[in-house]
Amino acid sequence: MPRLRLPRPAWIVVALLLAGFVSILAVDGFVRATIDIDATAVPEDPSFDKVPADIQSGGPVIDAAAGRLRSAGMPDRTVALTFDDGPDPKWSPEVLRVLQKHGVPGTFFVVGSQVAQYPDVVRQMRAAGAEVGLHTFSHVDLATVPAETVQREMAQTQLVLAGAIGETSYISRPPYSSGASSLTNAQLDTVRLLAEIGQLTVLSDVDSRDWERAGIAKIVASSIPGNGRGGIVLLHDGGGDRTQTIEALDRLIPELKQRGYRFTTVTEGMGLPPANQPATGSHQQEGTVLLTAVGIATTVVDVLGWLLLAAVVLIFLRLFVVVVLAARHKRQRRPDRWTWGRPITEPVSVIVPAYNERECIASTVRSLLAGDHPIEVVVVDDGSTDGTADIVEGLGLPGVRVIRQRNAGKPAALNTGIAYARHDIIVMMDGDTVFEPTTVRLLVQPFADPEVGAVAGNAKIANRTGLVAKLQHIEYVIGFNLDRRAYDLLRCMPTVPGAVGAFRRSALREVGGLSDDTLAEDTDLTMAVCAAGWRVVYEERAIAWTEAPATLSQLWRQRYRWSYGTMQSMWKHRRSALADGNAGRFGRVALAHLVLFQVVLPLLAPLIDVMLVFGLLFLNPLTTLAGWGAVLVVQFAVAALAFRLDRESMRALLVLPLQQVAYRQLMYAVLARSAVTAVGGVRLRWQKMHRSGTANAALAAELGGEAARVPHVPVPVRPAPPGGPVPGRPLTRVVAGGPPTRRGDGPAGPGPVRPAHTAPAPSRGGYAEVPPQVVPPAGPVVPLQRRPDPAPSRGRENR
Repeated sequence: MPRLRLPRPAWIVVALLLAGFVSILAVDGFVRATIDIDATAVPEDPSFDKVPADIQSGGPVIDAAAGRLRSAGMPDRTVALTFDDGPDPKWSPEVLRVLQKHGVPGTFFVVGSQVAQYPDVVRQMRAAGAEVGLHTFSHVDLATVPAETVQREMAQTQLVLAGAIGETSYISRPPYSSGASSLTNAQLDTVRLLAEIGQLTVLSDVDSRDWERAGIAKIVASSIPGNGRGGIVLLHDGGGDRTQTIEALDRLIPELKQRGYRFTTVTEGMGLPPANQPATGSHQQEGTVLLTAVGIATTVVDVLGWLLLAAVVLIFLRLFVVVVLAARHKRQRRPDRWTWGRPITEPVSVIVPAYNERECIASTVRSLLAGDHPIEVVVVDDGSTDGTADIVEGLGLPGVRVIRQRNAGKPAALNTGIAYARHDIIVMMDGDTVFEPTTVRLLVQPFADPEVGAVAGNAKIANRTGLVAKLQHIEYVIGFNLDRRAYDLLRCMPTVPGAVGAFRRSALREVGGLSDDTLAEDTDLTMAVCAAGWRVVYEERAIAWTEAPATLSQLWRQRYRWSYGTMQSMWKHRRSALADGNAGRFGRVALAHLVLFQVVLPLLAPLIDVMLVFGLLFLNPLTTLAGWGAVLVVQFAVAALAFRLDRESMRALLVLPLQQVAYRQLMYAVLARSAVTAVGGVRLRWQKMHRSGTANAALAAELGGEAARVPHVPVPVRPAPPGGPVPGRPLTRVVAGGPPTRRGDGPAGPGPVRPAHTAPAPSRGGYAEVPPQVVPPAGPVVPLQRRPDPAPSRGRENR
């Protein structure tokens, strides 16, 4: 019998929190559901053949108790002023003020959902001597719902009334009703249902039609009974702007008094017991619990509303700043009028860290040799078990060296490559990336400016056939490359992508090489370079093609590591915000931007989707969709600009709506889990993504022509070397081909390299991060050179 797997405690907690959150939204949505005015309803069944003639011609108060239909009206020159659709926190107190000013009572037919939100207003009504009747809980048309719904609506309203004022009421007015003369068959059935639960139906025989807002004079004229008869006057204290109602009421009361009318409540005028009677103790307790739940729900949703407003402001602020700066960057860096200085023609070193990259490594190396800039290639095999190093050796390409080391993680592999590199400019790339022929040349030109310590290239998605990859393609163009243009102008670039970036050797030496303190070694290194006072720039034309995760599970693992590693890097370099000069500028601008727009905003952005669903279910759907559509239009415009700046086909934007309603939510979950992990102090391990290599091989052949085509190379798979580098002795290395550079001093030694950490090969493949608590990290690699670096002409005051 298979063993039953129980969910993890963490998922149980998440499920309970989610259920609680949904319950809060449901409660709030139910009590805040949009209320239409009574006059907007059109009876589904306008037939009235079953309504007795004496009821149609009778008074507005109808009693159907004991199966008998009876109606009655107000005595002559007696008026009961009644108000529907409240309580309203703004208009109900104004109505009470006018009534108290003229010393007349009122009868308020309240909506239960409004009572739940504003119980204090109902207490003001009772304190002012008004009586309170029921107008259902959610302002539903009782003639169109089943009998059980009618009973539930009235019971819920009684419950919140008991919780608010400790009383119940036996008079009711169904929403969307008018006078007895307009009763339909269905509405008469509702009157009978109300009588079965002890309710007396109170309609009206004088309709002020204040909902038309036709003017104060017309409201007053419509509210005066004819020929001295008495009447129940219908007005409203909720459901919209009641300014005209308040002013008309202030004129109506003196006018009626002048004509000899007296004012009363409905029950007093009919000679009935007071409408409001004390509720039972249990009823009051249940009502108090319900009001408490509603209070919590409304408070939470109010807070969420303010947070949503903050998110929308941040979204539009970010879009405005990024778009303006990106457009300016595009104009400023036009190739026909921009230069960094003297062209860089000297050879550079390209380091390729590789762990189990047999599917891609040949395409990667071939694409480098098809370039138009002199380079040496240093492939650092980080303990691969799939014959990655053997593939590179088997290619027999000149200018390529293979360094083998025991698996120690990507930062250690890059540090080893830096130690073996012969040149002053170091280009770093991933083992699954393909460079265009001009990429290296364009990437290193900004180093003509001595203040530049690193250059970020333009990483693009190679495999765009699957939906997941297409969505990432949109994200790369909009989120990554558009941002980097803005970061460049603000001089606060937080990340040089591991797929395509270049560094000045002296900058690497100054920061101590790469660190394994975080899971985002590229972000960590870039922040360290910026914090040291160097400038980091973006070269959009230096294009690299990389293979994106093809499945959601692979994407989740990659972005989880990126997000968590970025948070680690931000925390590690937080003190740079207190520094002076360029370092302080980076800390204050870049870190603030990352906190606001990469952490806070993504954590708040899900509120847009939550409130979309909330609005569709409980608010006005058309208004909700219009607001959400406006945000989508703005994002589409920004996306179109980003694609144009990056010279990408607009056809990819056809799936942009899907990114908004599906992909984005996955990124929210990734960030949320990363934040929880960071707060909890949990250590993660590097997780390698499986690569197919197909897209990279095709691109390498297309970009580099015949020189970049990858022949079939038999690969004798052999295990990684049993031991790592030995202190005092150089790493075992294989130099494929001849001397890789034009220097006359021959191959350079590696310089001192720390021993690689002993780390088990990861079970799923990938770089193994060695937890510091298991193996204390040694000092970072400080690459030595065979000759000193020329000191850049930048003074400390410029840093």
